[in-house]
Amino acid sequence: MIQNILSIVVALGVLITFHEFGHYFIARRCGVKVLRFSVGFGKPIYRYVGKTGTEYTLALIPLGGYVRMLDEREGGVPESLKEQTFNSKNVWQRIAIVAAGPLANFLLAIVIYALVALMGIQTVAPKIGAIADNSPLAQTNIQVGDELVSIADQTVNSWEDVNLVLASLIGKTEGIKVRYQVSETQMLQETTTRLDRWLVGEQPSNLIRAFGIVPWQPNVAPVIAQVVADGAAQQAGFLAQDVILSIDDIAISSWQEVVDQVQMSPNQTLVVTVARDGQQRELLLQPRATERDGREVGYAGLAVQPPVWDKSLIRENQYGVFESLSYGIGQTWNMVSLTVSSVVKMVQGLISVDNLSGPITIAKVASASADSGLQPFLKFMAYLSVSLGVLNLLPIPMLDGGHLLFFGIEAVRRKPVTERIQNLAYRVGASLLFALMAIAIFNDIARL
Repeated sequence: MIQNILSIVVALGVLITFHEFGHYFIARRCGVKVLRFSVGFGKPIYRYVGKTGTEYTLALIPLGGYVRMLDEREGGVPESLKEQTFNSKNVWQRIAIVAAGPLANFLLAIVIYALVALMGIQTVAPKIGAIADNSPLAQTNIQVGDELVSIADQTVNSWEDVNLVLASLIGKTEGIKVRYQVSETQMLQETTTRLDRWLVGEQPSNLIRAFGIVPWQPNVAPVIAQVVADGAAQQAGFLAQDVILSIDDIAISSWQEVVDQVQMSPNQTLVVTVARDGQQRELLLQPRATERDGREVGYAGLAVQPPVWDKSLIRENQYGVFESLSYGIGQTWNMVSLTVSSVVKMVQGLISVDNLSGPITIAKVASASADSGLQPFLKFMAYLSVSLGVLNLLPIPMLDGGHLLFFGIEAVRRKPVTERIQNLAYRVGASLLFALMAIAIFNDIARL
């Protein structure tokens, strides 16, 4: 729980600060007086007043922030300060001030992705380990052991690339070209599969498996490396270095077979034969039930040594400074495109609102990425920064995009939208945002 909280506080704290600093920086460049720069909402826990009179505040609830500027619409302003009000600036300056927040998030994402590239990126080649029946991939000529090269004319060099391309195909009804390298050769082949409203209305937890792909993994010997304290396996008497020979008289040759047997047997008693100190022993294991992907599976509390990968499948990518910057720009653009496409598909009903996530899911993902290392956490922050930027640009009153919509109309009409219409729009926008927030939090709780 502590790690969840710290991970999300660090991630959101950086992203919100950068977003609000975008507004603050351009406002100051345009001559607007900033009254308060706040990170977080609610009761302030830290306050500092700068030389320009701006109050910098760190508040208790780190789920947002704001920059409060001098504005005649919010109260009386002395004559000497009227030229420093937000409302006194021309429409293009106001557009620049409002747009600066989301643009700052995109800039931050570029910097983070560039930093990740500078650190060097290690990926696993997308080699096929198994193909699910009745799946899009099963319609093709691809065989186990082949390596994916491109999907829908988009190059894929890693499973992350595959996942991003598949995310862009949700809701599609069309023929998809798949290029692949035939196993143990340098020969490239091309095949096609047809999608028909793919995953419309569904909530897939794994797009790669939904496409019919089981990634290739090295065979892992069924040797126990660790037994989880107070787990079902410890209570059954398992020890580290035990070699699992059979389960219910079914011979075991790989760790995946152990996983499959355990997951298929929640709350059932399994007779497990292990080799220990040159002797065979029979242990009675009753896996505990846990929910995963909407179904009940067994969990024993056993861990195995990490597998040794074929070095030919590990791709090391090193980038220079300018190459890293180019990578950052390209990756940010891909994430922006994917996020915008997902929002459009959700409006069209092609993606279920069940896929919306709130602060609980974000905290869990932040914690999981922090567990995985610095690079995964930085990538998570970059994607979250992109999401925050896109969300704020949606043309919904109360968000930056709503203000930009009004200012855009003003720039075309040469006069501002009336206060009455703006107030009505803000009420509608607030209701919509609260409804979306309620759905996201409900989804979070349901996933728990």
